Amino acid sequence: MSAGATAARPQPLRPRTEAKRARIVEVAMLHFARQGYEAARVSDIAEELGIAKGSIFQHFGSKDGLFFEAYKKATRAFSPYLNVPPDIRARGFFAILRYWLVRTEHMVREDWIPYRVYLMGNYGTDLALRRDINRFLIAEDPYGRVAFVRFGLERGELRQDLDVEVIVSIIDWMVERFQDALLTEELDPGLFRRPGDVAEKKEARINQFLAILRRAIGK
Repeated sequence: MSAGATAARPQPLRPRTEAKRARIVEVAMLHFARQGYEAARVSDIAEELGIAKGSIFQHFGSKDGLFFEAYKKATRAFSPYLNVPPDIRARGFFAILRYWLVRTEHMVREDWIPYRVYLMGNYGTDLALRRDINRFLIAEDPYGRVAFVRFGLERGELRQDLDVEVIVSIIDWMVERFQDALLTEELDPGLFRRPGDVAEKKEARINQFLAILRRAIGK
């Protein structure tokens, strides 16, 4: 390349190409959700779409690349933390957390495909793909965790001596793992569903969890 040359910029995708990619990802999400990452086959996805398997690889490079796009679409289907009814938001940080924890099972029933893909991305992929997923979550923050933590800090509900990123990490590690445990009941017997469990027990566990979290990061 000559000294005066500039690198070519990637050309934007044409509308038909964008539509085709979107349709491939949509069908792939359903296959991954129904069959799991390992059992889902690119050839089956291609057959349902009526296209060549090579066409999918041309767009996404590999099965991992296809799943990564499906995972991104799944996470973007979820509401950010602060997207709650006004009366819940007015009650503050921990009321918002309670709102989402209580709604966990309802959300997975209403939109089970994204949640299954989400869980697979978090627990059912290899380290290389998981690394790409982590980079995406940090760069894009689809759940609005940073904005949510700043909201809590501005209201004076959270400890001021902790760095924002530390609190964000605690929310990630503790809240989302607790929520995942609630979700796994929809896939397999989960941590919070033993024989004879009733709604009151689940409510008590949510209360206990929030009390622990409040002691860790609350004022």
